[in-house]
Amino acid sequence: MIRVVLADDHELVRMGLRVLIDREEDMTVSGEVSSGQAALDLLRRDPPDILLLDVRMPGMDGLETLRKIAADPDITRTRVIIVTTFEVDQYVFEALQAGAAGFILKDTAPDELVRAIRVVAQGEALLSPSVTRRVVSMFNRQVAPSSAPVGGLDELTERERQMVAWVTTGYSNEEIAKELVLSPATVRTHISRAMVKLHARSRAQLVVFAVRAGLTIDQ
Repeated sequence: MIRVVLADDHELVRMGLRVLIDREEDMTVSGEVSSGQAALDLLRRDPPDILLLDVRMPGMDGLETLRKIAADPDITRTRVIIVTTFEVDQYVFEALQAGAAGFILKDTAPDELVRAIRVVAQGEALLSPSVTRRVVSMFNRQVAPSSAPVGGLDELTERERQMVAWVTTGYSNEEIAKELVLSPATVRTHISRAMVKLHARSRAQLVVFAVRAGLTIDQ
């Protein structure tokens, strides 16, 4: 059973999400909160599998809440999906940089939201190629790769560097494997090892590390 906590200051939004999630046989809403601090308190008492986190909330906003989750080893296993009405590149980038496993809009179709929860619960990232390209493009406009060193980069093998670069395309392991004529298991292994060495909490965060290091694939 996938346990989900809802963090949104609008009761109506939480109600809609709860109804949507609780009707699924493999997931349940294990808690609801209306602020970032309340989300942290709840996660420390009983960490869920997934936190659906709004960006704009009173007091501590979603991005600051996300940073505190990433910094707390007791709750860092909870995977966070940012759910917001604001399709703003800066929110996307900051959320992924802070360790979000995904980013979706509140007007997303119900079936897509449910799929997102399952995908993230399985350890994957909810990051489409189009969103990935926006993150890469935005970062390249703002920061020169050489000015943002990434710790652990020297520990990567050449194959791991190659895989990290391919992650920035937004391709799945299967798609990367097809492009490189490798098995998906081989791709998954190299990406997992790279994430450990770079201390990336999610595949989405690995994209941010990759563009900071200048590891991208021209498409």
